[in-house]
Amino acid sequence: MQGPRPVVLSGPSGAGKSTLLKKLFKDYENIFGFSVSHTTRQPRPGEVNGKDYHFVTREEMQKEIDAGEFIEHAEFSGNMYGTSKGAVQAVQAQNQICVLDIDIQGVKNIKRTELNPIYISVQPPSIEILEKRLRDRKTETEESLQKRLTAARVDLELSKEPGLFDLVIINDDLEKAYSELKEVLLEEIKKTEESRKS
Repeated sequence: MQGPRPVVLSGPSGAGKSTLLKKLFKDYENIFGFSVSHTTRQPRPGEVNGKDYHFVTREEMQKEIDAGEFIEHAEFSGNMYGTSKGAVQAVQAQNQICVLDIDIQGVKNIKRTELNPIYISVQPPSIEILEKRLRDRKTETEESLQKRLTAARVDLELSKEPGLFDLVIINDDLEKAYSELKEVLLEEIKKTEESRKS
């Protein structure tokens, strides 16, 4: 695949990935782009097909997976989610650094492809702090909150595997976490800016 190296960002819900990405996209306008994932779940109010997700049927998605069109895919709460090769190529074609926000299972799947991204894990300082962050959002039922915490424990345990990530950011101080993220991406950011000038 041509273009800048993609970035794989992983970590449990509530670790602060979205907050860090918002800062990155704001500071480096047009340098980064999101690959738009596919999902078989129904759109939530306000979600736009092709922008938030590619909303597809299970049959459509399975057919493309079988055809080898997906870099990674997983099933979560009865719905399929995944990243297609086309979604990453669409971002790279605009000479942007493609950002993939995926779970640990997806990270392991991508390790088996020729994608060669920079792997970054964003983690909470502790499960207790993560739980507080999730509760403060007030978007979860108790049941879905417990599911997320269970997933987070598994995620944090699996992410200890040596060599899985190029960088692990413990997000207990946003500014510090953000400067660590920027530092690891600086080389790709510079390359992207350079290739735009030429």
